[in-house]
Amino acid sequence: MMGMSVALAGDARQAAVKASEEQALVQSAQAGDRVAFEELVRRHDREVLRLALNLVQRAEDARDIYQESFLRVYRNLHRFRFECSFYTWLYRIVTNVALDHLRRRASRREDQAPALEETDGGTRDFFDRQPELRAGANPEKSLLGQELGNHIQAALERLSPRERTVFEMKHFQGMRLRAIGDMLGTSEETVKNSLFRATRKLRATLDAVR
Repeated sequence: MMGMSVALAGDARQAAVKASEEQALVQSAQAGDRVAFEELVRRHDREVLRLALNLVQRAEDARDIYQESFLRVYRNLHRFRFECSFYTWLYRIVTNVALDHLRRRASRREDQAPALEETDGGTRDFFDRQPELRAGANPEKSLLGQELGNHIQAALERLSPRERTVFEMKHFQGMRLRAIGDMLGTSEETVKNSLFRATRKLRATLDAVR
């Protein structure tokens, strides 16, 4: 028990040191230190690209969102006032850029999701299998076949940009509702309502292709 307490205290100290180091980097970058800004990018580039890819599902689009997000960070870093963590502020920018992208994509007719085809595959356990779809999951352990995966992707395309973003952040990123609200600049209750609507729409769509 004492060993666990010591370990937790050590983790807390390590987290505090890391937060202090990052704050110093942000302050240096705000003062015009390009090396400090490049270090901030290096620390978060993989997570930003992973988040963008999970939200838009297309590698080329994810790279565009990655570049636009860090460009916005560079242009607006002077406005960051340490009212939240840099991590939260950065991810809020990424999700907003991704939302804008999804809205533009949804407005283009050629990018509308194709009509669903009938399949004999089951779908009721889709939501129970979500952990298998998270970033870093072992493909060999995935229970979803390519055909069902195509149906799922088409169903996600039918959600509104905000519903899709909330759903994927919850189930693909494993984020808590309050954290999603922080990222999107909205309340936990609003996020909960968006998640409920997204889940209901997905179930209805996927039940139709059982």
